[in-house]
Order: sequence, then C-alpha cells, then structure tokens
Amino acid sequence: MTSKPDPSELTESTLEQAELADLLTGHIAPLMPDAGIHQSLSARLQDRVARSVAEHSRFLTVRAKNGIWQKLKNGIRFKMLWQGGQGNSVLVEFAPGAALPVHRHNWLEEGIVLQGGLQMGELELGLYDYHVSPPSSRHESIRSKQGALAYLRGTSLGHTPAVTRELLGGLLPFGGNLGESVFAHDDGDWESIADGVSRKILHNDGVFLSSMFRLKPGSCVGLHAHTLPEECMMLSGELFLGDILLQAGDYQLAPVGTTHGEAFSDVGALLFVRGSAE
Repeated sequence: MTSKPDPSELTESTLEQAELADLLTGHIAPLMPDAGIHQSLSARLQDRVARSVAEHSRFLTVRAKNGIWQKLKNGIRFKMLWQGGQGNSVLVEFAPGAALPVHRHNWLEEGIVLQGGLQMGELELGLYDYHVSPPSSRHESIRSKQGALAYLRGTSLGHTPAVTRELLGGLLPFGGNLGESVFAHDDGDWESIADGVSRKILHNDGVFLSSMFRLKPGSCVGLHAHTLPEECMMLSGELFLGDILLQAGDYQLAPVGTTHGEAFSDVGALLFVRGSAE
C-alpha cells in the first residue's frame, strides 16, 4: 500500500497539482454512450475491418519470424518467400565459412546482403550491397567468412531440377564475370521522387525495375496499381502499405491487379522494390 505524502514535505507546485486533481476527480463521472451510437460505432468499425481484410487478402506477406527454413547443405539453409515463373525469391543464411559452389544462372538473379558479408572471388559485399547476374552467366563460388543473411530473387533454390541445371552449367567455363554490383555506401545515385522520399535505381531491363527506396520519418508515397508482380523486401525501419505494417526482414508480394494504398513511414524506412518499369 502507498501512503499519502506528508503535507509538510510538499512543495507549492505539488500542492497546486494535488488540489487540481481533487477538483477534477470530483467532477468527472463515467459517460455511457447512447445504445444506438454504440451499435453504430461498432458496426462501422467491423465494416472497416472487413473491407481492410478484403483489400489486403491478395497480398502475400512473409514476416521475418515466420516461414520454414530448409537445409541446403552443411552451414547453409534457405527460406522460401515466393515461387515465381522466372526463379524464386528466398532468404539464404550462411554459417561462418560456408560456401555455395560455382553455378550458371537459369534466370536473372538479384541479391542483397541483409546481415554479415559475402565474398565472390575478389568481390566483397557488405550490408545492403546489391548484386545482379544475367541469365546464362557463370557465378563464382559464394562464400561468407563471417556468416551472412541474404535475400535472393530469380534463384533456382527450392526447385531441384533447376538447381541441378545450374550446377552442371557451372562446370562450363564461359560466361563468367558478367554480374554488376551497387554498393550501399555510394550515395551519389539517389534521386528525390517526393518530399522525404528518394530512390536509387539498381537494374532496369525495360520491363522490370529494381530500386532501393529511402523514406524519411513522416514521409509518404501515394497509392499505385500493379500491372506486373511487385516484390518488396524491407531492409530497415518500418513502413505502412495501406493497413499492413512491414518491418525489417519482412517480405511482401503484390500480385498483378492489386493496388497499394498510401505508403507511409513514421520512423523512416529502407526497402528494395522490384516491379513494373513503366
């Protein structure tokens, strides 16, 4: 139990606050809403929830803490995010010292380091660095001295026959060193597209556009429709896409025909987006 303070120990300011509190509590009574108003508010709230669920039901959202991890080989595991027609989107986790063998890409493959670092020959990729490899290019062994978590899209992981083709193709020597990298520390390529919102274009083949987006706290982007599938990988911060809150490590796919409501961030955000180049 707490005892009341000794009046002799109270300051003038504290006494004034205590008197004000007594006056307020003495004149405050519970306010019960009219039954009709209560029912109207409840119905409106339930309708709003139902419309939100319906609007977002077609989006595929995979939270960082959810999904199933599968063992690829000793020291490497992956988590499926989405199975696409031109390769899959996955998270790949490397234990320190683990490596993937040389392989040849079936499709355009893009990757971003989310944690740790990766090494491909003399190339060193760190946090939020991006690398793209065209179809039929030969990829050197991917290693991680310190351990890493990476996001890959356009990969064969999760489709055993396609993985086999990539490994067999890696035995042929042609088509190497065709990939390109964009490093996170390079701030020269950011362009402002709205108040507090900037974009860095990573790859554009005329059909799909891959970009990094950076939002300052309190900034927003208007709604837009999707004529092609749009993938979003949250790198840091938080972002509301309509009523859905995405946080670091979360992934979302917006299928063709869907519309994203206003994208808003109250704390700031960094994210990777691949969608229509139009």
